[in-house]
Amino acid sequence: MPDAPCSTWPLGAAPIPMNADAEARDEERRLVAAAAAGDRVAFDALVTRHRRAVYQVCYRFVHDHEDAADLTQETFVRAWRALDRFRGDARVATWLYRIAVNVSLNKKAAPGPTIETRDFECDVDPQAIGPSDAMLQDERRAAVRRAVRSLPPRQRAALVLRTYHDLSHKEVAAIVGTSVGAVKANVFHALANLRKRLEPLG
Repeated sequence: MPDAPCSTWPLGAAPIPMNADAEARDEERRLVAAAAAGDRVAFDALVTRHRRAVYQVCYRFVHDHEDAADLTQETFVRAWRALDRFRGDARVATWLYRIAVNVSLNKKAAPGPTIETRDFECDVDPQAIGPSDAMLQDERRAAVRRAVRSLPPRQRAALVLRTYHDLSHKEVAAIVGTSVGAVKANVFHALANLRKRLEPLG
């Protein structure tokens, strides 16, 4: 296997959805096979399709743009090195998400959460609320992120993939390598734990 491709991959087009049809999955398997044979153009095509989604997965775990970018790069470096072991029994997106989850869970979360993204909050017109209410919302969002980061790894992975990325229980199970029942239990316990941690905030 040649050295990993350049790390300056473009974000490019949107990835093929998890429910992509058989023809699209076959095309991606052909790209994987070509990349495993050393075709960097084929690998770059896979990166272009999936980098945005992988970045979003990583960001939801670390809530830091620089760290998420580093983890995205690490995800694709690991994927490049493991191409010859990809057998096509899972979708390429599932395989990449699994790598992204693993590298993200092994990354220490950034100490200071950012406040420009929404978690379990509704869209609110910032001009419709006062400064004190806006500050309270920021504090609540930061509290949610801290609470999510404090969850056990399996609960955190199941919650992030199921809630933030709207994947089915079956898709999450394929990514984290467990049963559908275990994913449902992890999501249930994760939400229960979040409620306990956030109850003081009302």
